Amino acid sequence: MSNYDPKTHTDVERIKVESNYLRGTITESLHDPVTGAVADDDFMLIKFHGIYQQDDRDLRSERRKQKLEPLYSFMIRARVPGGIATAKQYKILADLAKQYSNGSLRLTTRQAFQWHGVFKRNLKSTIAGINESLLDTIAACGDVNRNVMANPLPESSQIHTEVYQWAKKISDHLLPNTKAFHEIWLDGKKVETTAEPVYGDTYLPRKFKTAIALPPYNDVDVFANDLGFIAIVEDNQLLGFNIAVGGGMGSSHNDNETYPRIADVIGFCSLDKVLAVSEQVIKVQRDFGNRRVRKLARLKYTIDRLGIDAFKNKLEEYLGFKLQSARKFEFEHNGDRYGWLQTEDGNWHVTLYIHSGRIIDSEASSLFTGLVEIADYHDGEFRISPNQNLIISNISPDKKEHIEQLLIQHNISIGADESPSRLNALACVAFPTCSLAMAEAERYLPDFLTQFESLLAKHNLNEQAINIRMTGCPNGCARPFLGEIGLIGKALGKYNLYLGASHKGVRLNKLYRENINESQILKELDPLLADYASSREDNEYFGDFVIRKGHIQAVVNGLDFHP
Repeated sequence: MSNYDPKTHTDVERIKVESNYLRGTITESLHDPVTGAVADDDFMLIKFHGIYQQDDRDLRSERRKQKLEPLYSFMIRARVPGGIATAKQYKILADLAKQYSNGSLRLTTRQAFQWHGVFKRNLKSTIAGINESLLDTIAACGDVNRNVMANPLPESSQIHTEVYQWAKKISDHLLPNTKAFHEIWLDGKKVETTAEPVYGDTYLPRKFKTAIALPPYNDVDVFANDLGFIAIVEDNQLLGFNIAVGGGMGSSHNDNETYPRIADVIGFCSLDKVLAVSEQVIKVQRDFGNRRVRKLARLKYTIDRLGIDAFKNKLEEYLGFKLQSARKFEFEHNGDRYGWLQTEDGNWHVTLYIHSGRIIDSEASSLFTGLVEIADYHDGEFRISPNQNLIISNISPDKKEHIEQLLIQHNISIGADESPSRLNALACVAFPTCSLAMAEAERYLPDFLTQFESLLAKHNLNEQAINIRMTGCPNGCARPFLGEIGLIGKALGKYNLYLGASHKGVRLNKLYRENINESQILKELDPLLADYASSREDNEYFGDFVIRKGHIQAVVNGLDFHP
């Protein structure tokens, strides 16, 4: 039975309920030679298939003058639970980037691969190629559970292996049931979809994100997710998971109804209850999420509208059992660990520094070419970290030296020559392809970091790691509200400056200065860094310092985010 109300629900709800379980007229749109775009309703539906329609904003004005439609192309995102792909898979994905997209791959903050600049005529070929690699794009976007995040190096311990396996199980369990993906993109046999047992015919009110963290590392930023599982380990045994609900980074400028939020820990579940908990949290959001106002449709708003206790009671009603009390845990860090690591099995793993996750050849580094050469030689895995970096994993001892030489030959960084702040920085794509971007992010962050590093040097803080997160808008794709310094695009060359998040990912930042340019940002940061250099406590992070010294108020509850 549909819970769609045409009188009060948004038009996106109509599109979903009329789509015949995500089919819509996508096939017809693909065969329309008149435009490089898809039909309006299909614009929304293709997201469920892992695809976003975009256009090159650098060329908009010129094409408008020439009376041409925008240069439409598509971003495709693969679903990669836990971020792990084999070297063979990576080579196929890189070949697709050379053949059909803009010659680059991008690693996302949710451990997925993205292709940018794919034209409509090449969509089916690209997706078929991804499928041949035994990966897919279904549910990588859209109003469903998306890529499930986990630590990408399960060889670190048996517990890491178990946690990664749970990420795969949750991902598989929460996949949509529809066969539309195979029919449209892989020319599969049409199989009628009669029901979506988890999602219903209107799916979720908005996107839904899940992650698993293994303390003491919070590399997945677990509290930024709608649903988080925090591993509880005793005597080297995985007992189960604490459950965190209601995280989310998206917000809107000058709209106090919207805000980022970190998740609340509401209890503990044993391993045999994990899939039930993940499914029933989804179903509570399905049934109680806001379908009237899309900007208020994430789980965080559902929880704040109902109240956390009422939400927990409703979840336990759906589950048919009570959650256990949450167990103790502590996070120490939420970044990556760069360079070489050898695990107990004798194999080697090397974490590379990839600026903003963009794998492309440049004057400084033949990164794209070098990684393809390594993939030809390597028989292990290529793994995406939650911070847009790449781990070449399970390198056998006899292959380590040659891979080291290839990294040097192609000037591929393992972080040794980068500043700690650069290694901890994240940026979203922003211009030229993101339709929401108000300012630069990925293309501008390196230049800003150079200026910021000069400030750090001035105050003898070169070796201090400070998390900087930069986005072109407040939608939150690079988790900017968890940055000790957050820079959120407001207009071309202008950003809102946020301060005070926890380096461990357990506290939001807060607006410090609004709508300022680079020189103003640096001018604001200069005295703060001077104060930090002279009066910080031992091992005190910058985000904690500005709270302690009263430069900014601490924000733990999203409802307290706005001034």
